[in-house]
Amino acid sequence: MAEGPAGAHAAAAGTGDAPYAVELRGITKRFPGVVANRDIELRVRRGEVHAIVGENGAGKSTLMKTLYGMHRPDEGTILLDGRETTLRSPADAIAAGIGMVHQHFMLADNFTVLENVVLGSEPTRGGRLDRAEARRRIREISQRYALNLDPDVLVEELGVGDRQRVEIAKVLYRGATTLILDEPTAVLVPQEVDELFGNLAELTREGLTVIFISHKLDEVRKVADSITVIRRGTTVGSADPRTTTARQLAEMMVGSELPSPQTRTSTVRETPVLELRGVTVASLGGRPAVDDVSLTVREGEVVGIAGVEGNGQAELVDAIMGLRPAEGVVVLGGEDISGWSTRARREAGVGFVPEDRHRQGMLLEAPLWENRILGHQTRPPAVKGPFIDRTAARADTERIMRDYDVRAPGPDTLAVALSGGNQQKLIVGREMSAAPRLLIAAHPTRGVDVGAQSAIWELLKDARAEGMGILLISADLDELIGLSDTLQVMLRGRLVATLDPSSLTPEELGGHMTGASDGAVGAL
Repeated sequence: MAEGPAGAHAAAAGTGDAPYAVELRGITKRFPGVVANRDIELRVRRGEVHAIVGENGAGKSTLMKTLYGMHRPDEGTILLDGRETTLRSPADAIAAGIGMVHQHFMLADNFTVLENVVLGSEPTRGGRLDRAEARRRIREISQRYALNLDPDVLVEELGVGDRQRVEIAKVLYRGATTLILDEPTAVLVPQEVDELFGNLAELTREGLTVIFISHKLDEVRKVADSITVIRRGTTVGSADPRTTTARQLAEMMVGSELPSPQTRTSTVRETPVLELRGVTVASLGGRPAVDDVSLTVREGEVVGIAGVEGNGQAELVDAIMGLRPAEGVVVLGGEDISGWSTRARREAGVGFVPEDRHRQGMLLEAPLWENRILGHQTRPPAVKGPFIDRTAARADTERIMRDYDVRAPGPDTLAVALSGGNQQKLIVGREMSAAPRLLIAAHPTRGVDVGAQSAIWELLKDARAEGMGILLISADLDELIGLSDTLQVMLRGRLVATLDPSSLTPEELGGHMTGASDGAVGAL
């Protein structure tokens, strides 16, 4: 492990006398009231997987958006293959051989793989889409990089891992030789992570370069050839994954040891907080999205729901929150709330950390204090008589910013100006501040750094110990196993296994999630 901006990359060239595939020198990017990047140094060799790690708000996303032409740096120089380059737009970056796969996939479900891949770069013959040429090129890319894609299948029929490979094929189709992957394993089960890492190995064998952004330090150490660590907007060091432990990386990132979600002291009480009886949610076509689900969450209990995304977890959460019609019975604290509005359920003590913070959790163009009262606007500190109490709301927003380490200039900052992790911490702080008796936590630590992750885990553990019932949905299998008292596996809309987290490995859980395991091995 090497400290300092240059670290192990002090040489002026990548391999031997060859220039670096990507070299950033002294990159500084300012926004009103914030210096997002300050004198950043980054050097990436051609044909390697180079990981960038850092806490939320450290400036990773801003740096990658600068490299992808979405931002112009205020100071500094970008060099690609040794040549100084100005990137005014993503089109410039694509033309220069840089492609970016975003954490949230940008695919049209009702289009085929072929149509998604070529969208915006369609080969034509006689003014019409040349499907034969498109199919030939996609099959060639798929075979060359072991992506195993069928050009004619609809994207809506694909699993998460296959969708990600479609995104990779999109940038390769446009001629990218350097790929930026933003949190690529966030929604994958272990088997899919292994497949992705196999794909990355194939890419680098073919001479392509991968810049890999992740919060999962063990995965970073497994897949990366080199690592750059960013803290508070600047480069603090580089690391060799072969000789640096995850704990050492965590200390470089946030100055603390790697957290653990483990909690084995039972706090489960007899009193049910949430009971679902035969809950069914219709899908737009075919089988139900949620099919006859029954479960119970008791006081002081964390019930985890594991499943590959798209197997009904999101629809189940929406049904509990009253966000979509459902058959069956939802009981909160002994009272049937099946016919209640979402607002009534919230006022009865249901907290909600949504899966998609942008779609369901925030108003991005609103200030933080307005986001603080979102969903709680009928109760203090949001109201004073019939009116919104802006002074109290601002003051409580400042408290949440202090208590939950939400990094922003102040309560009047627009939510869109915050990093994803800081947005998530504001939402968690808002929901926990209401002291709900039931918390629906959908991916509560997605996109947050190890420091914020540790803080959120401790909050959930403390709330559990005080008697809160928690329904936890997560793609982080270590998180599910570590925090849950009981684990349910959801597959094709049904609960297919009840598992004991104390005797379960992530690989075994992943087997149940993909349907590779039969029955309820390790069942309670």
